[in-house]
Amino acid sequence: MISMDSLSNFISIPALVLSIILSLLSLQILKRKLNGKKKYHPVAGTMFNQLLNFNRVHDYMTDLAAKHKTYRLLSPFRNEIYTSDPANVEYILKTNFENYGKGMYNYCIFRDLLGDGIFTVDGDKWRQQRKVSSHEFSTKVLRDFSSVIFQRSVAKLANIISKAATSNQVMDLQDLYMRSTLDSIFKVGFGVELDSMCGTSEEGTIFTNAFDDSSAITLFRFVDVFWKIKKALSLGAEGQLKKNVKIINEFVYKLIQSKAEQMKKSPNEFSAKKEDILSRFLGVTETDPTYLRDIILNFIIAGKDTTATTLSWFTYALCKHPEIQEKIAREIREATGIKEVTDYAEFAAGMREDVLEKMQYLHAALTETLRLYPAVPVDAKICFSDDTLPDGFSVKKGDMVAYQPYAMGRMKFLWGADAAEFRPERWLDENGIFRPESPFKFTAFQAGPRICLGKEFAYRQMKIFSAVLLGCFVFKLSDPNKPVNYRTMINLHVDGGLQIRAFHRSSV
Repeated sequence: MISMDSLSNFISIPALVLSIILSLLSLQILKRKLNGKKKYHPVAGTMFNQLLNFNRVHDYMTDLAAKHKTYRLLSPFRNEIYTSDPANVEYILKTNFENYGKGMYNYCIFRDLLGDGIFTVDGDKWRQQRKVSSHEFSTKVLRDFSSVIFQRSVAKLANIISKAATSNQVMDLQDLYMRSTLDSIFKVGFGVELDSMCGTSEEGTIFTNAFDDSSAITLFRFVDVFWKIKKALSLGAEGQLKKNVKIINEFVYKLIQSKAEQMKKSPNEFSAKKEDILSRFLGVTETDPTYLRDIILNFIIAGKDTTATTLSWFTYALCKHPEIQEKIAREIREATGIKEVTDYAEFAAGMREDVLEKMQYLHAALTETLRLYPAVPVDAKICFSDDTLPDGFSVKKGDMVAYQPYAMGRMKFLWGADAAEFRPERWLDENGIFRPESPFKFTAFQAGPRICLGKEFAYRQMKIFSAVLLGCFVFKLSDPNKPVNYRTMINLHVDGGLQIRAFHRSSV
């Protein structure tokens, strides 16, 4: 597996020197260009600074955001503008939506991994996928089907955790969450039993590792000005990415072929049910394998990593705040009316919509996790034509304009003096009922026309998992003094996993 440390080894000293020179040249060119009447956001650094801080890049950018609500980083080819200003975010994501999209810059970076999926394209391709996906996510069939799958998956996970608790074993809970959500997403998304939870699918493990490493390498392209040259020569991380994508493609094309064959053999059964998303896409679109491959990988990155990483950070936060963990456990007992769990599958099956609706504090705690540890920590768009943002500063055609969920969650001007604290109560009104914030302030699910279609889907899965596991176990960090950091990749993974000890709640 490629780590960020090993990725850094691919940066040679001459490359760093050249990067500095290019950045300085771009600064000089920019100064000459900006002699007109337009005013531009303050320069806070260069791409070179991002490169040096890559392993802690979101904290580096949070430090900059604390000084400037919106700022620029210079690169040899374009300005990069980063904003934490809700007014600017609303303008980019909604008011002037058509002027800010993925663009060719982002598309080229993500294309090798995610192809023409919904997260990489604009225009008609995006609208077509959005329309079909929007319909599928709104169906009661998918909602009911997914709830049953989530209940079964968490029951299986609870049994694994129970064995570890009995033997007092340390476990990597993030890895277990990843395996469980991958199993869930394959069943909900593709109608396939991957069964990676029990370790019987070596192929699934190889696919997952290739996918996660590809995500990290892909994000590194944003700060590596030489990635296209490395790709052409198959050097270093780019050579590894090529191998990983081959593994990913073989796995996904095999899945598509298998599903298509099943539908041909039993057309009546699939036309009647069509519970999984792939079956539904096969029923409403052309069966172009490449198109379906892109849909599948975009769905996986949306459904697997986001919920698993959020659950990991959620568990971490509860280990750091045991009083909050106990408060949630009490709410779960009150909502379910069950004091002691004797059968995990039966307990999980009881997590119906009406029961979950009573868990307002759990919902607030999950949302507080997303505020501080958003699954997608930064999201970049490209400006298609010269424009002026609501703060009065200009952006030029071709500039990258990004909003920063990670940094925004830590801004005192948005959340108050206690912005850095994990405090679920900030999401509750005086009656203890969850109170949402503007999606342009709390940007974990994006906003505007591209707002996350799977928002309710994700909350349902996270609440079912959290309610069952916290109703059955107490979680503690295996080493409370060991720092827990993120791995810099597309989604905010816990670097090196989350080492946890679990205890049966009845025995604590």
